[in-house]
Amino acid sequence: MNLAFRNEIDITVWLAGGVIADVAIQPRSRPPLTRLFAGKPATSLLPVLPRLFSLCSVAHQVAFLSAVEAAQGQQATSAMARCRLTAVVAERLTELLRSLFVGRLALDGASAAAVRTMMQATTVLGGASEGVSETLRREAVAQIKTALTGLGIAGEGPALVSGSVLAAHIARCEGEGLSPSPVEQSFLTAADDLDVIERLLAGGAAYSDAPELGGRIPETGVWARWARRGAVSPEAGPAARLEARIAEIARLCAWLDRGDEDLDDGAVASYRLGAGKGAAAVECARGRLYHAVVLDGESRVVSFEFLAPTEWNFHARGPLVRSLKGAVLTAGRRGQDAVRALVGAFDPCVGFKLDFREVGHA
Repeated sequence: MNLAFRNEIDITVWLAGGVIADVAIQPRSRPPLTRLFAGKPATSLLPVLPRLFSLCSVAHQVAFLSAVEAAQGQQATSAMARCRLTAVVAERLTELLRSLFVGRLALDGASAAAVRTMMQATTVLGGASEGVSETLRREAVAQIKTALTGLGIAGEGPALVSGSVLAAHIARCEGEGLSPSPVEQSFLTAADDLDVIERLLAGGAAYSDAPELGGRIPETGVWARWARRGAVSPEAGPAARLEARIAEIARLCAWLDRGDEDLDDGAVASYRLGAGKGAAAVECARGRLYHAVVLDGESRVVSFEFLAPTEWNFHARGPLVRSLKGAVLTAGRRGQDAVRALVGAFDPCVGFKLDFREVGHA
């Protein structure tokens, strides 16, 4: 089986003087899941999913299992649903932390050790789909809280410990050389699930490559989740998005510590669409992930489609493009680094290549 596909997004920023005149996005290519797995037993796909989706693999597994169960008319027990939710939250925490530090910030020895401790502890919680003992859970959460404090994240909310590596990074971001234009923001929510799923099943890969909702291409992810709570400002630059990410990390840690019943964001939702048809949505680090399956009478795959958050945020007319077009850019490397920081704040699940060109120069 050949699983090769292009895992990079090409972004070209067209400049007219010091203003971003246009943004062109060439999306990644995605694995053709129906073609790869049609006719195979649904259960046989589970070991393959981590190979296809190295990031947010737990979220993909939970989405697939939930969709298959819905198609079969089954429902996870409350205990199993709780284990899956805990695993999804732990993975979301890991991925949000990864996006803050890996490849972006220079860490001293203590901060690097705190990041390693954090990753190890969240792996304990996220890697056990059948759940972990209460003792192990509490030990892992305690390690996470200690690591976050060492990184400057103490308590819920975006406030940081003065002098921490994150506080210094936000201060630098606030002085970046990019002034985005105000744009009307639109956000994907759980209320959109059935509309998205219906379009995904009807359109297949053509829809998931360039999704829309009646011409609307909403944003999904941390910024969208905080917007639903009225917690974001009209300013959606790199610093503000970084603060929202930090606040969510603190909130997820508090949830793991307290064991609240609900995350209030439809973290895992499944939908039975008729005999042999099911779908699920999982709120992962980068936004809302969808899986939709059609099974035959022997629970073999007839159709399997997925829609990842990156396809919304990096749509050719999507949130990133809207945020960049019309922005005023400081000349030189400083302005280009500011654009790169904003692209990174949208946190694609694959790598990206960023090019700058002047209008009139091909």
